[in-house]
Amino acid sequence: MSASVPLVEVTRGPFVECVHSGHAVICNSRGEVVRAWGNPDLTILPRSSCKMIQALPLVESGAADAAGLSTRQLALSCASHNGAAIHVGPVRAWLSSMGLGDDDLRCGPQEPNDRDERDALIRAHEAPCQVHNNCSGKHLGFLTLNRHLGGGSEYVGLDHPVQLAVRAAFEEVTEETSPGYGIDGCSAPNFASSLTGLARAMAGFAAARPGGGLRAEAQSRLVQAMMTHPELVAGEGRACTGLMRAMHGRAAVKTGAEGVFVAILPDLGLGVAVKITDGATRASECATTAILTGLGVLDPQDPAAQWFGHAPLANRRGIVAGEVRPAASLTSGW
Repeated sequence: MSASVPLVEVTRGPFVECVHSGHAVICNSRGEVVRAWGNPDLTILPRSSCKMIQALPLVESGAADAAGLSTRQLALSCASHNGAAIHVGPVRAWLSSMGLGDDDLRCGPQEPNDRDERDALIRAHEAPCQVHNNCSGKHLGFLTLNRHLGGGSEYVGLDHPVQLAVRAAFEEVTEETSPGYGIDGCSAPNFASSLTGLARAMAGFAAARPGGGLRAEAQSRLVQAMMTHPELVAGEGRACTGLMRAMHGRAAVKTGAEGVFVAILPDLGLGVAVKITDGATRASECATTAILTGLGVLDPQDPAAQWFGHAPLANRRGIVAGEVRPAASLTSGW
């Protein structure tokens, strides 16, 4: 079993001021590890990086088609969005189309990350609602599946039919029995797996093609929805959106809390999973960008690759004093 390894450095002038260590795994479509850093057997909570797995029962059950969901709604079901108007509007419309309201969600209210939406709430003297929660699209997917299954209103319960279906899908695509779960920030169970299991699941999504069977069809539809609507998966200024735009349909990527990041690479049939030990998002974004450029699916000169792969650190006068950059372990050997 390997310890964590340095993946990202933070510089100031000529000095390395901080090092973010972690683990990363690349798996192929056969579920085999083709490259790893640190401990590929590390057990982690994938947090929001696995939302496309949590959305699988929505599509596989026929609930998405029965409800006439669009690719935009499928993208939102995989999203950790900014709570901008482009996100909140469709979420409200989706709720309304089901004859439901904000109180039917179980994700909890959250102040929007989007500045315009946050300022609009302040000016209107209104509090954030559950539709502003970054996970509200995922929860609309749960509600849509729940209506199809005929379950009770507490759809985030561990023994609820929705979460039983999610757990079954999670264990099938990771090819592991989950050792347990934690309750996520949005109140839904988040099932644990090894880092390799998470990368293996992403490789399965990468290999999926239309017409390949019920699961492959569902996986392919969710990946295509994410790549078609990257602005809905996260939002302006976010790594998921910026990197997917830069790769022009060559990859779907998804962040998760506490330094988790995944990538799905259909052209290469590969899945990537990253975990930063100290949970730093800046490091998971940088490490994932380095891996994507190393695999040749992201142009290292693209502005998004430069921004997230070599993020400048500016002081309060706007003077660039350092950067967040990949460690040598991630940039050598490609």
